Parts: sequence; structure tokens; C-alpha cells
Amino acid sequence: MSTTQESATLGGGCFWCLEAVFKDLRGVNSVMSGYAAGHLPNPSYKAVCGGRTGHAEVVQVNFDPSQLAYADLLRVFFSIHDPTTQDRQGNDVGSQYRSIILTQSDAQAETARAVMQEIADARIWPAKLVTEIEPLTEFYEAEPEHHDYFARNPWSGYCQVVVAPKVGKFRKQFADRVKREAAE
Repeated sequence: MSTTQESATLGGGCFWCLEAVFKDLRGVNSVMSGYAAGHLPNPSYKAVCGGRTGHAEVVQVNFDPSQLAYADLLRVFFSIHDPTTQDRQGNDVGSQYRSIILTQSDAQAETARAVMQEIADARIWPAKLVTEIEPLTEFYEAEPEHHDYFARNPWSGYCQVVVAPKVGKFRKQFADRVKREAAE
């Protein structure tokens, strides 16, 4: 078993959705919700939701590259959110919900651009991709009440209407990549 670990930082709407999906992806060791790509140090959820911090809601995904390639992680990312809507995912509107890939190396940036071009060329989405790709400068962990949100609140309205369908879509589309315990 590999002891190598890599991190990816991704934003595609509400971090509760991304966290729930990536926790089920084989090769992922951990997922942490947080904030990045803004200008305010140590932002709070309330400040980020206010839209004036510049931060996006993101997840930091720690994964084993011997089990899950960064490119494949990005292919899942592009399938679980709409990368064609500027500063919006469904009813969640604001720059904090933008589609963004925050890279941690030149190799990640190159892979992100290549996968984004692959997705665009395949015309999976009916409009132009607006996903931003930029280097990660700082990641701020979200408050504890946002950790494992879907697992702890599966019956909340938002989780039932927004998160659960995304998790279901992922489990169906990527059935061969779902962790065994998630599938049971």
C-alpha cells in the first residue's frame, strides 16, 4: 500500500455537496471543507456567505495518487457541479459558489488545464466552462459544524434536495469508483 498522499483544493458550489461526494470516492483519504482564494484572513462562514471576502467555499481532498489520479479526481469534480455558471450553483448565488481549481504545483495546473480542455472538447456541458484555475495561496478550515455535514444532517431540507441527488448521481455514474462501505 502506498504512503504517498496528494492534496487537491476544489470549489464548485456549496462545500457540503463536494465533501459528501469526495468522501465516497475510492482513493480519497480525507476531505475538509473550508475557504480559499479570497483576501480576508481567517474568514467565517457568515463572512464568506456575505460575499465580500473574495473566498470560495472549497474542499481540500487528500488522496492516494496510486489509487486515484489527479486527472480522474478532476473528471469527477466536473461531473458533480455545473462548471458553466459564473458565481452560481443552482439557487446558491455569489462568488463564494464559483467553480475553481486551486492548484498546489505546476503539474496540477497543467493537468487541470488539460482535463478542462478534455471536458470542453467532449461537449459534456452545453455552454463554455468558466472554472477558474489558480495557485492555492491559503486554505482556511471551515468551522466544525460544517465537517461531515451531509453525514450528520441527512434529513435536513438542503441535504435532501441538493446534496443527496448529487451523491446519488455520483454513485451511479462512477459506481466502479465508489468506496465499498459507501456502496453498502
